[in-house]
Amino acid sequence: MRPRPPVQGRGIISGTGLVMVCLAATLVALLLPVLSYLGRSDEGGSGGGVDVLNAQSVVTPYGPLSALDREFVTKVRLAGLWELPAGVQAEEKGTTDAVRTAGRHLVEGHTFLDERARDVAAKLGLPLPNEPDEQQRTWLAELDAARGRAFDWTFANTLRVAHGRVFSLVAQVRAGTRNSLVRALADDANSTVLDHIRVLEATGLVDYDALARELAASSTPSPTRSSAPPGLTGDPGTVVPLSPPPDPNPDPNPNPDPSYALPPAATSPPPS
Repeated sequence: MRPRPPVQGRGIISGTGLVMVCLAATLVALLLPVLSYLGRSDEGGSGGGVDVLNAQSVVTPYGPLSALDREFVTKVRLAGLWELPAGVQAEEKGTTDAVRTAGRHLVEGHTFLDERARDVAAKLGLPLPNEPDEQQRTWLAELDAARGRAFDWTFANTLRVAHGRVFSLVAQVRAGTRNSLVRALADDANSTVLDHIRVLEATGLVDYDALARELAASSTPSPTRSSAPPGLTGDPGTVVPLSPPPDPNPDPNPNPDPSYALPPAATSPPPS
């Protein structure tokens, strides 16, 4: 009996199967580099954030200056424009030693920080505001109108909320800035803001539950900054120095290195 010829397509791999295998192998070879790239991007984070950082930064002799760096220097200046006057009010209107002491810390701290911020801005060619913003003017108006224990409570809580917000910004800038001037300013701001937080809490008037709610409500993501950095200028304009009003009764023998011991915290309840 003659052997039967092999049936087409019944071998281990038919002609059609061989074509399909080759196509699949080609597809895998094409996809592997893409998948490998995506894997590296997921592990190291997408390059989009770095691209935005670089696009928003400008070159200075002290290192790259990012959009967040510029925002930070401006906010240090803005903080002094309203917190120093608020401290003056606390010295004059506070009903307890703790409130008046907190006011002195604010005046001295922001006098120092403002000088530092103006020096940094001048070296970097950054313009700075000479007036507090709308929200800060509102806070100052509330302090102007308050009297007695109501003033103490408003002062302690309003200033504590404000310092809590800027404290997180200082930490963010200090952790990531590439600019040596901004880094040094962040060090000074960190020490000063922490001191102010402590003396405000030492008044015994801070409502921590309200503070937590306020900070949580305001912790929404900041709007996307413009990808194009604003140009720096060799003449940022006139920036008026901050200074406390002259003391009508100066100490004839001032302590060259004054320090303020905190008095016992106030125990009176906040106004209803």
